[in-house]
Amino acid sequence: MVTRPHEPTLPLNAMITSAIPVIAVSDSARAEDYYCRVLGFQKMSAYPPDATRPDPRYLALARDGVWLHLQSYKPQRAGMTDAFLWVTDVDRLYEELSARGAVVQLPPTDQTWGIREMGIRDPDGNVLGFATKPAKTSVA
Repeated sequence: MVTRPHEPTLPLNAMITSAIPVIAVSDSARAEDYYCRVLGFQKMSAYPPDATRPDPRYLALARDGVWLHLQSYKPQRAGMTDAFLWVTDVDRLYEELSARGAVVQLPPTDQTWGIREMGIRDPDGNVLGFATKPAKTSVA
């Protein structure tokens, strides 16, 4: 380990246990509708809580224990965010989301790097990638 003269050496005892992508949107009401109605997320909280107030707002959404945050405090960054999510079955998710009107940019595709993935866009153009890890095969 390289130490610098004026930096203390601290042991790494705390583990990172999860991450929450924060996605910039231009219109929180439109984004909330898309993420909840089309993508199946549920609104867990919002600030300010009154949805009739104009933007900016901050939304916390969850689906299947996975959280996303949407914020309209920086609308100039809307459409510039990507998030990647692991799923149990990308093909079933594709059927579900496309039936609800999701904007699919990449249908389920076997990638050369060994995963099967799909991609969608939200109304601002932010990209959400969903992928299934390959099944582990045992060597006989």
